[in-house]
Amino acid sequence: MTSTPNFTTLGGGPTVLMLHGIGGGHLAFAPQVETFATSGYRAVAWDMPGYGHSAPIEPYTFKGLAQSCIQLIESLKCPQVILLGHSMGGMVAQEVVARRPDLVSRLILCGTLPAFGDPDGEAQRAFIAQRTAPLDAGKSMAELAQTLVPQMVGPGSLPEGVRLATICMSQVPAATYRRALECIVTFDRRRSLADIHVPTLLIAGEHDRNAPPEVMKKMAQGIAGSTYIEMKGVGHLQNLEAPDDFDGMVLNFLALPERLLH
Repeated sequence: MTSTPNFTTLGGGPTVLMLHGIGGGHLAFAPQVETFATSGYRAVAWDMPGYGHSAPIEPYTFKGLAQSCIQLIESLKCPQVILLGHSMGGMVAQEVVARRPDLVSRLILCGTLPAFGDPDGEAQRAFIAQRTAPLDAGKSMAELAQTLVPQMVGPGSLPEGVRLATICMSQVPAATYRRALECIVTFDRRRSLADIHVPTLLIAGEHDRNAPPEVMKKMAQGIAGSTYIEMKGVGHLQNLEAPDDFDGMVLNFLALPERLLH
């Protein structure tokens, strides 16, 4: 039995569980934890296994990550959670819904994909090589973050949010970052989209090159009754680049009666 992942929590009410991306940690949802808690929700943000104080898992797979998330949900002792996943966290969220749909009342997917592609493909190997090249050259995660984060955001991004994103990526252990990269290219839940039957919101960033709007829009078309929103002026880190707008979209979605979401 693996240990329950570390998490931060604030507030009371329906539980919103937030799953960060490959360069994140629970701190990547700091603005949302505060806003959702003051809006009547129990806001929970995890550290994915290998991040923060969460123990790593072996093997480092989406099956294992989903099992860790399910273990966390069960430890929260609530019948269901609102599951919000960003980037790789959005992939973990899809994996959880596919395995335990009974645990999720609503799903929010931001800056994520239904599949990364063929894990044996040249593009996937090139992606891993490109992302790990600075580390292979002896640079630190902090130096990698200083270069990579500015490439991921849009022209309208909030400077404070970009700084927080840089801090988050700087704190990711290099070994975990490498394992997460190797894991992310194996993801493929395209065939599971039609099986998602909970109310679902998809949020894309206009300038997101990691999860392009056209891909997320097509993804939304595969999920019956889902809602798709594109945020203007921002890139891949929507919740940090424009936190007020992002939070407003999520809270508006959560406030809608379920009968209007099908």
